[in-house]
Amino acid sequence: MPSTLTPDAAAELGGPDWLSDRRAHAAARAADTAPPSSSEEVWRYSRVAELELETYHPAARVDAGVPAAVAALVEPFAARSGLVVLRNGWLVHSELSDAAVAAGVTATALADLPADDAPPDPEAVDLFGLLAVAHAPSPLLIDVPAGVVLPDPIVVVEWVDEVDAAVFTRVHVRLGADAEARVLQWQTSADVPALTVPLTHLEVGQAARLGHLAVQTLGTRVWQIAESSSTVGAAATLTAAHAGLGGDYARCRTDCRLEGRGATGTLLALYFGEGDQTLDYRTFQEHIAPDTTSELLYKGAVGGMSRSVYTGLIRVGKDARGTNAFQTNRNIKLSDGAWAESVPNLEIENNDVRCSHASTVGPIDDDQRFYLESRGVPPHVAERLVVAGFFDEVLQRLPVPVMAPLLRSAVDERLSRTDLAAGDPVADDTTGGVR
Repeated sequence: MPSTLTPDAAAELGGPDWLSDRRAHAAARAADTAPPSSSEEVWRYSRVAELELETYHPAARVDAGVPAAVAALVEPFAARSGLVVLRNGWLVHSELSDAAVAAGVTATALADLPADDAPPDPEAVDLFGLLAVAHAPSPLLIDVPAGVVLPDPIVVVEWVDEVDAAVFTRVHVRLGADAEARVLQWQTSADVPALTVPLTHLEVGQAARLGHLAVQTLGTRVWQIAESSSTVGAAATLTAAHAGLGGDYARCRTDCRLEGRGATGTLLALYFGEGDQTLDYRTFQEHIAPDTTSELLYKGAVGGMSRSVYTGLIRVGKDARGTNAFQTNRNIKLSDGAWAESVPNLEIENNDVRCSHASTVGPIDDDQRFYLESRGVPPHVAERLVVAGFFDEVLQRLPVPVMAPLLRSAVDERLSRTDLAAGDPVADDTTGGVR
């Protein structure tokens, strides 16, 4: 355990007794927990062995106010139900629209809540989850009461600008029965070396509908180890999407538990690596109740010497009869030096299910490129159009549609910097399914 991330450091964060007790418990467990290893299946292919936790210190307390860079970032979101800004993990700004306030929506630091109103701590899956519970200075609850429908998204910006800081954030989104909301969580930074560990939990009540989009545009010297978990109640619907463009090594683990009968979970992602980046995704679609549906579509591109990792598991419990579960991961290699790993898995304990998985890793499709070139499109333009079209399937389904043109522009900008000479890598195409 690094000397800077100690139980004493967690205790210095203060807060009400119940929150201090939770932090102390998590910090004590973290002190006795070994760092993960790439020998573990869920960390296979990762770069976790390169991480030196002792080089990072807890982020210093910051004053209230929206940094200028964040203000510019959120300009396209003039129509919003709320704006929350976390700077180096500290809550510096929180506002809700008049309509949201009138409907009883809240965005509150856990330290300002009584113990009875605070959500339980998420189940930690490794050392980093424990560190986030112990050291997140401003854990946050966004609560949408039963029956409330928000027409515009709540925007949460997690901004990092402290050199060598270990930045821990916790965001819990809770929707009551038959509520509807969309949340944009934007994780970004200045050009600084740092470690970020965002911990997100989405709680979707009976018949509620939640759209959540996490956008990661961190600087190229930032490491991120993110965890996102969700519980979806009976007849409820969750659409959770992720866009990964930044970071040196950026990892996101996503757990989606379908706990109520008729629950639906849709998981989407687009990611684009360049230079020496590694973008690492691990997903778990867990079907607990009967008649549940999950669909996963993750699409990525890697250029330069970048790498991507995807491992996913569909787990169907013994009581989850009538399950429909689908998992698809597609990857395009844009250079000979790029590398992508894709490992889908199934674990099924009930015979009355429909499940399938598919994964591909390969270069730009020759037929699509030839079709465009045969109609007079120059080769380099044809390749860029193919890659842009490859991502469009995800962009059209984003739960926060206003982000789609911004992400298209980001992909176009990255394509303009990428050498699309993909060479002749051998495509690795595996599909499988069970009915």
